[in-house]
Amino acid sequence: MFEYFAHLNACLSVCCPVEQLPTITAQSPSSLIAFPFDESFPVTCEAKGNPEPEFRWTKNGQEFDPFLDPRLLKEENSGTFVIPNNGNLTEYQGTYRCYASNNLGTAISREIEFIVPHVPKFPKETLEPVMVEEGEPFTLRCDPPKGIPPLQIYWMTINLQHIEQDERVSMGLNGDLYFSHAVEKDSRRDYCCFAAFPRIRTIVQKTAMSVIVKTSRCHLGSSVFPHSLFSSQTKLRLTMCSLPASPTPQVEWVKMGHQLPVKAKLENHGKLLIVPTVEQEDSGKYMCKAKNVLGETFHYFTVTVEEPPEWVFEPESQLNMIGSEVLIKCSARGTPQPTITWRVNGIPLQEAPATNRKTFDDTIMLHNAQVSDSAVYQCEASNRHGTLLSNANIMIMNLPPMILTKEGEDYSAVEGKVVMMHCKVFSSPPSTITWSKDDSSESVEGPRFTVHDNGSLEIYSIEKDDMGQYTCSAKNTEGTSTIDAMLYVKDPTRIAVAPEDQQILMGTTAQLSCMAEYDKSFSNDFELLWEKDGVEIALNYTENSKYLVEDGILQIINVSHRDQGVYTCVARTPVDQDMASVLLMVLDVPDAPENLVLSEHKSKTVKLKWIPGDDHNSSIIEFIIMYEESQWEPGNWKELLRVPGNQNSAILKLHGHVDYRFRVSGVNDVGTGPPSEPTERYKTPPAAPDRNPENIKIEGHLPHEMDINWEPLLPIEHNGPGLEYKVSYRRQDVEGDWKEHMVKRHSFVVKNTPTFVPYEIKIQAKNHQGWGPEPKIVTGYSGEDFPSAAPDDVAVEVMNSTVVKVSWMRVHKDKLHGHLGGYRINWWRLRRLVDSKKSHGDKHTLTFPGDHNHATIPGLTPFSEYSLIVMTFNGRGNGPGSHPVNFKTPEGVPEKNPVFRVTDIQKHTVSLVWAAPLEPNGILTGYLLEYQLMNDTEDMGPLQTVDISNPDITEWILRDLEPKSKYKFYLRSCTTVGCGPVISEECTTTLETSHWVLFSSGLASIHGGISTQGWFIGLMCAIALLTLIVLIACFVNRNKGGKYSVKEKEDLHPDVESQGMNDDTFCEYSDNDEKPLKGSQHSLSREIKAGDSGDSLVDYGEEDAQFNEDGSFIGEYAGRKEKRVSAEIKATIQTPA
Repeated sequence: MFEYFAHLNACLSVCCPVEQLPTITAQSPSSLIAFPFDESFPVTCEAKGNPEPEFRWTKNGQEFDPFLDPRLLKEENSGTFVIPNNGNLTEYQGTYRCYASNNLGTAISREIEFIVPHVPKFPKETLEPVMVEEGEPFTLRCDPPKGIPPLQIYWMTINLQHIEQDERVSMGLNGDLYFSHAVEKDSRRDYCCFAAFPRIRTIVQKTAMSVIVKTSRCHLGSSVFPHSLFSSQTKLRLTMCSLPASPTPQVEWVKMGHQLPVKAKLENHGKLLIVPTVEQEDSGKYMCKAKNVLGETFHYFTVTVEEPPEWVFEPESQLNMIGSEVLIKCSARGTPQPTITWRVNGIPLQEAPATNRKTFDDTIMLHNAQVSDSAVYQCEASNRHGTLLSNANIMIMNLPPMILTKEGEDYSAVEGKVVMMHCKVFSSPPSTITWSKDDSSESVEGPRFTVHDNGSLEIYSIEKDDMGQYTCSAKNTEGTSTIDAMLYVKDPTRIAVAPEDQQILMGTTAQLSCMAEYDKSFSNDFELLWEKDGVEIALNYTENSKYLVEDGILQIINVSHRDQGVYTCVARTPVDQDMASVLLMVLDVPDAPENLVLSEHKSKTVKLKWIPGDDHNSSIIEFIIMYEESQWEPGNWKELLRVPGNQNSAILKLHGHVDYRFRVSGVNDVGTGPPSEPTERYKTPPAAPDRNPENIKIEGHLPHEMDINWEPLLPIEHNGPGLEYKVSYRRQDVEGDWKEHMVKRHSFVVKNTPTFVPYEIKIQAKNHQGWGPEPKIVTGYSGEDFPSAAPDDVAVEVMNSTVVKVSWMRVHKDKLHGHLGGYRINWWRLRRLVDSKKSHGDKHTLTFPGDHNHATIPGLTPFSEYSLIVMTFNGRGNGPGSHPVNFKTPEGVPEKNPVFRVTDIQKHTVSLVWAAPLEPNGILTGYLLEYQLMNDTEDMGPLQTVDISNPDITEWILRDLEPKSKYKFYLRSCTTVGCGPVISEECTTTLETSHWVLFSSGLASIHGGISTQGWFIGLMCAIALLTLIVLIACFVNRNKGGKYSVKEKEDLHPDVESQGMNDDTFCEYSDNDEKPLKGSQHSLSREIKAGDSGDSLVDYGEEDAQFNEDGSFIGEYAGRKEKRVSAEIKATIQTPA
């Protein structure tokens, strides 16, 4: 019945012509307090009905018409009136009730009490001082004035200082201040009671009271009695208001026969027991016990929990047909049991008798109800704690079906889902509702179809065939009504490409892809949304937008930690949606560790603990512990230790006499995180050194000295002030005591040592706290001297035209006077064999570190005579050279021709000129001239060969060539060994004969015939004569003083003393700082290439020969290379024994 009544309300909302009883829709609370700071006080009563209800009021049970009072504000068609706060409100104080009536009945509001509070005040009075003996109990009474609750009591001094309360002094629920026994400090003249009324924003003060405490004595009271008992539905408070005893008694609470409620709590030093949210089971007998050393006493409380009315069965509005039996039920419970009062249309039931109405306990029955029995019945349940009022609209009528759902509704549903088509009907008696499809007379049936009580048709697992027009028919005894509805079945929305979980680096751009399929009829209504953690992402597409969506791809710009979360792609149409979620994890370096704590402090160790920072989805691999000290490098943080990422503590090994701070950084796969805040400083006490110097180097720059150098301890390794080093040494090959020296620097020179003898050396650190650990013994040698012997039996084996193999007898170790550095070979060119012209060339040097008795010399010039010597060397320098050995290289192939030019180009002929090779590397036998035709596609024609057997010919004319054709020419010089590398030129023949000639020098093009002119020949002769004079002058200047003869003697018998004067340049082969003439000096590697020789050092097994980065031999820069060799030997000497 209630649903039909609700349908009636809906009918009225769309202006259906159906009468309805009045219904109260808004009303004021049961208490309306006129607070002085409010501007006005609305007394509300609103109702609806058909016809529109009219309103009237009663005040204190008497008729009250607000329209008769011009001071009240009213509105038309409303029962509400407003009382303005313009002065005298007392005349409006009273109890109001609103009545809303139309021709069908009357609804009433609850009783509304309008309260005009007065300003509470303490009475003006003169209070006599309270005289009390020390140890006696006494009470200061507050007696606060009445006012609007809640009431709050405070005891303070005249200067607004709170009176201290404790187990001896406490305040009761009524506001009185209780003293269990008086003490001397209780004497004062300004005890003030303040009463606060927060709802009216008022605090009032009572006249100050004086207390005078007299002589002292001990007293134990014999009784404890309650001051008050208060119970409500929300809280139970029991207070022990007087505990007259000395010493102060202890208070204990007990519930007789039961445990104290778990929710109970004690306040006011145990004197106040509070049971919040009190219930019926909290009723019972409670005991308060007080005791001290002199005895104990008891008091009992009987607690009864009462409650305001509560509906058991609230009467409901009903719609019934004429002639039916109507039952109206109303029952309530509460403590005390509520009284039920019935009214009909606001009039007590007994004052409106009806022959067909009977009352049975909590039920009213209407027999054979008629339209005239339509009325509003009121049920009111009340006890001393409150009142409940309910209006029940009882409507008696017959009505044909009225379908409240609109005609022609369109419904769209997704295949496979559920649809609900509505057909709300209002009728009396209730209608029978059926649904049919497509003008069929048969009702839809089957397990997929359900017609609900409210008329709605629900179809499950929708199929395409379910599409069509449906008709809802409502029928009762009064008539029939129908409406049509159209059902469209759509394809389901489906996410075809779902986003995938991602891990993204902080600060980068994340891309989440989502593609969906949907019914094309929703092209204008489909939307693809993104949510983060269940909240839709707002897109603004501004320049600084965080999110961008394009073609189903969500871009998250400059990802930060707050972007981590669950992202959901929502594909939505008006009828369905599909969604897919993805977890986006933001990767970043770890946060800085926190709460660094130092513990377990020892002399040179301390334990460091920390709490790791957030790893930002990438597990911490390790922690880096760094330190900073304040003396040597303040502010410079250095790494001390690394520990695995699963540890959060470490024992730190420290140095003595250092003021440390520490910090920790986490490392994960993303990188190293920021460091933590540093710890407090921790200074270690001084200690002896932990270690001795390392990397001890023993060198001998002079024959009778031994230089000892070492890597000093770092300042932080001193472990204390006063660091020194003890240098101890003794000869290894003879018995002897250790010689010791204390030094502060990190080097020491031992004088007057024998040449190159082994020594044992050890170095120990010491400071003011003591000695370092026992040092290790290192073996080294005293200073070296030049080798005193040269290699014997030097022999040369010619391998080919550019390579020879040199062998010798090793120098005896006794003649080395130092560590063997290796052997050097010096060689120079004496003359070319092709013309027997002596040309003492520059000296070349090749160094072979280590112990060798043979070596290979590459890069020689073919068909030449050479001389060489062999010497050994050590760390001091070179030894004497061996006797020179002369040898000759056989013929080779010539070098490339320096000049090859086309000089005269005609229609069928081309003239070629060239120059002989600068180094023929043998006796020239002629030239090999080749040429071939090149067509437009760069394809080459057949190769034509001209063999020129006369080496003196340097020009040639090729004939019978194709006109206006491109040719390529190749030239090689030849000896009996073979032909050298090729040089080539290209040209194109002319279409007609020309008189132009290309001069062979390649510097200019001169008109044909000019080379035969007399003036030109004279000019060329003058230039040649001038060039010859300059060359003769340079040659004479170079050879002044017989330089080459002296040079040759130096090579045969090197001066041992002069060689040792500069160890850094003993392997230079050039003559001091003189530079060769431009074009006369070639590297050996270039000479090998020019001679087209395939020989190399690798071919001859000499892998120890050293080359520079540009491919030239080390001998060309032997002076600089010797330093490296010397260093390698020294490093070998320093290896500990």
